[in-house]
Amino acid sequence: MAQAILLQAVETLGDRGDVVDVSPGYLRNFLVPRKLAQPATPGAVAEAQRRMEAAERAAQEAVDRAEENAALLTKTVLTIPQQAGDDGRLFGSVTAQDIVDAIRQARGIRLDRRKVHLEHAIKTTGTHMVTVEVSEGVTADVKTIVTAE
Repeated sequence: MAQAILLQAVETLGDRGDVVDVSPGYLRNFLVPRKLAQPATPGAVAEAQRRMEAAERAAQEAVDRAEENAALLTKTVLTIPQQAGDDGRLFGSVTAQDIVDAIRQARGIRLDRRKVHLEHAIKTTGTHMVTVEVSEGVTADVKTIVTAE
């Protein structure tokens, strides 16, 4: 049996970075030509281990950064001026893109407009709570005040 380090997830063998036992022919004729695996030498195993640790560290830093941004957004109060009539109804509406632009201007945090969860566009002046997904599983409620221009 030969050992191989998987470069990509292979359904029958394992996930990326796993060291698996395979037959030498399967490694030489199938896995290596398709760049799914490489032979497991001591140096390659050490390099794969370093790469896995770096990926885990980067993922943890991304989660920490997302939680910090969510905490910052929870404290943020956005003020969005829009043209409105005397009864408080807006002539247009405040959309997810308007909220993303206001967040970028207020805090410098770049978000995708699809991460702003609005059931309907905001069409009245006043205070509205908007849920924003900062990262996978990390959300923040942002207080948004819509004022008449």
